[in-house]
Amino acid sequence: MKTVLGLVLIIAGVLIGLYVGGYLMFIQGIIQIIEQVKAETMEASVVAWGLAKVVFASFIGWLAAIGFIIPGRILLD
Repeated sequence: MKTVLGLVLIIAGVLIGLYVGGYLMFIQGIIQIIEQVKAETMEASVVAWGLAKVVFASFIGWLAAIGFIIPGRILLD
């Protein structure tokens, strides 16, 4: 049972890492920047926040994944 739970946690970690890092941070950051550039009045803080999301997307996705992968790996041992 511990092995199954460990594998589920590892798979969930990979999927959550891809979702958080890939979609929420990277893609949404690009969309946020594009919408501000197209807007009539562009706010620098919103563009900066979108740029920060794109730059740190990999790191945040990695952190989200590690939060599930490490406990899953411990259960497999």
